[in-house]
Amino acid sequence: MKRVSITLLSMLIIGSLVSGCATTTSVDKKIAESQAQTDAKIESMGGQVEDLQERQTATEARVEEIGRGAEEALKRATEAGLLAKGKIAFQQSFSEDRVRFKLDSYELTNDAKAALDEFATRVKQMDGGIFMEIQGHTDDTGSSEHNDRLGQQRAEAVRRYLSRQHQLPLGRMSTISYGDTLPIESNRTRAGRERNRRVVVVVLE
Repeated sequence: MKRVSITLLSMLIIGSLVSGCATTTSVDKKIAESQAQTDAKIESMGGQVEDLQERQTATEARVEEIGRGAEEALKRATEAGLLAKGKIAFQQSFSEDRVRFKLDSYELTNDAKAALDEFATRVKQMDGGIFMEIQGHTDDTGSSEHNDRLGQQRAEAVRRYLSRQHQLPLGRMSTISYGDTLPIESNRTRAGRERNRRVVVVVLE
């Protein structure tokens, strides 16, 4: 009897140990799965935070571009003695889908010309004595020198069109290139680069 009891006791102990090992393995597996899920959530949240930060940076850059570009245009025109009232009438940024320039191009598409036609109609409805500064912008593809030249070509293309098609006086329009120095979107994405290829017109009076 004693031998049987000892044998039964041994089997119970071994069974308990085996069961404990199995339970420990199961717990470890669940912990690992939970940790993996937590890591995935953290990574996802990190990506969302980074995306929000990029959007905020783009918004801040857009506000800076509007303020800086317009104020510098006003300063240049004032110093040149070109303004009567010395104030900014409005600013038009041609960066919507139909006005964006193709990569490394300053050619005006038919959609771009239509947008400029609308702009010219608005300008003609204003009282005389206005002055316009046309600012060319690019993405960061290419060298700084190349982008400065391309931005100038884009601004000049707009100036020529407004003069030839709408008889806006050349003497009341100046051009300047900002090249790739004032992006309104991140140049890391294709969509961002497309938005950065643009022309901004500051109307002063």
